[in-house]
Amino acid sequence: MYMMLSGGHIILKKQKNKTQESRVPVRDMGSDFASWCIYLSVLLALMCAQAGNARKITHRQLKEEGGSKNYLQQPSNTMDGHTHLLAHKDHMDPSINIFFKIDDLKLGKTMPVYLPSKDLSASPHLLSREEANSIPFSSTQLPQLLQFFSFSKDSRQAKAMDYTLRQCELEPTKGEIRFCATSLESMLDFARSVFGSDAHLKVLTATVPKEPTVFLQNYTILDMPKQILSSRIIACHTLPYPYAVFYCHSQKSETRLFQVSLGAENGDRAQAPAVCHMDTSQWDHDHVSFRVLKIKPGSSPVCHFLPPDSLVWVPLPARMYCTGLVRLQRYLMKCIH
Repeated sequence: MYMMLSGGHIILKKQKNKTQESRVPVRDMGSDFASWCIYLSVLLALMCAQAGNARKITHRQLKEEGGSKNYLQQPSNTMDGHTHLLAHKDHMDPSINIFFKIDDLKLGKTMPVYLPSKDLSASPHLLSREEANSIPFSSTQLPQLLQFFSFSKDSRQAKAMDYTLRQCELEPTKGEIRFCATSLESMLDFARSVFGSDAHLKVLTATVPKEPTVFLQNYTILDMPKQILSSRIIACHTLPYPYAVFYCHSQKSETRLFQVSLGAENGDRAQAPAVCHMDTSQWDHDHVSFRVLKIKPGSSPVCHFLPPDSLVWVPLPARMYCTGLVRLQRYLMKCIH
């Protein structure tokens, strides 16, 4: 099943032997409105983060597109601090310019920040649960997967797939819950397992110019950062794979979330979530953030911005969980045009 918005209706489409379409007027949704708002807001964020590529695709398309796109050639460099994924990044890599100290989070502060735009043509597609479950997702089955996607075992694509599968199979660190979501439904299930099945959810993403002139430049905090109060958050990051895979995790240790307005030296504007990890004592001692900030594990909080292809989930009070379908439609149209 997948969803589209059209003329004040939600269009539900199911594809088995043939495509069926049913229009559900918003006013008739009744008690299901809250659930639909969650799905719509998440779908909306994913479409913005992935340039509208949340659509149904066939196995043949996966094989053809997986081999022609370049999103499998480089591992993601946008992961959170306490994971293993950034631990040994080169200190000259511009993508490490996402870390800062919590004292830097103030109006008027200027610092170099790496905020890449998303390559729209290279964005992998988000599968439905049915499609994702029909394809193995295990490092033990990598040879069969490489054969399915027509990748040679020594190719960069094969190395990227192996990297992603092994990262998804790592044991969580102390106090961490982690999960690799291969569909929107599985991501929602994970969020509900953390926040509770009745929780109302909100998704935050970074917004940057579609065609920025440079990715790394000095940004100034334009407004007082807005803290989003939540006892717990979930961060989800993209991993290189033939279809969209999100590495989602949540920490029991104190984490603070902020929404930050940024202005670049060339005039670009951006909005980015900033996450501050208050306890870094369990992190890898060789983590690049400690070298960048010149601190030791556990000595100081580590903060970082999240790029446009990452998502942050937070629970919302009931009165704030959905602002209405019309607003969602307007935001969606603004996002994809």
